[in-house]
Amino acid sequence: HVDHLGRVDGVIHPGADDNGSGTSGNLLVASRLAKAYANLPEGAQARSILFMWFSAEESGLVGSRFYTKNLIAPVEKHAMMLNMDMIGRLRDGKLELGGVGTAEGFEEWLKPYIENSGLTIKATKSGFGPSDHASFTGIKIPTLFFFTQLHKEYHTPADTFDTINFEGGVQVSDLCYRIALDAAQRI
Repeated sequence: HVDHLGRVDGVIHPGADDNGSGTSGNLLVASRLAKAYANLPEGAQARSILFMWFSAEESGLVGSRFYTKNLIAPVEKHAMMLNMDMIGRLRDGKLELGGVGTAEGFEEWLKPYIENSGLTIKATKSGFGPSDHASFTGIKIPTLFFFTQLHKEYHTPADTFDTINFEGGVQVSDLCYRIALDAAQRI
C-alpha cells in the first residue's frame, strides 16, 4: 500500500517500512517480471500479471476492498494475490509467509521455494490479517502475504529509511518474484 499515517499530532510518520518497503519491492518485482516476460520463448504462455498499489489501507483496507468489489476481470480469472507489506526489516533471516492454506496444493507447491530461499520462513495458513491481501481472501482469491514482522518503530516517527534492511528487502522481493513467475507459467 502507498498510504501511511502521514502526520500524527503534527509529527511526520515517514513509514519507510510500513509503506515504502512493500511499494519498492513491488516495483522491483514488476521490473524483473517485465524482463522475464520479454525473454520468454516465442509462443510461451504466461498469465497476465496486474501490479497494484492501494491507498487507504491504514483506514481499513479501503483501496483493496474497492478493487475486490470492482474487479477488472471475473473473480475466477484472478489466480492469486501476492502482497508485500512491511518487507524492509528482515531480522535474522526471518520471514512470515501468510496464506499458504488459501488454495489447494499451495503448501506442497511452495515447499521448495521455502526450503531454498535461504530464509527462515514461518508459513501460516490463514489469508486474513491486517493488510490488503485480506480483501482478496474475503472473495476466495488465494493469497500470499510476505511480512518481516512488527517492530518498535511501527507507526512511529522512527520508521525511517535508515532502519531498512535493503538486502533483506531484495531477498523477500526475489522470493516473491520467483513464486510469481512460476505461478504465471502454470496455465
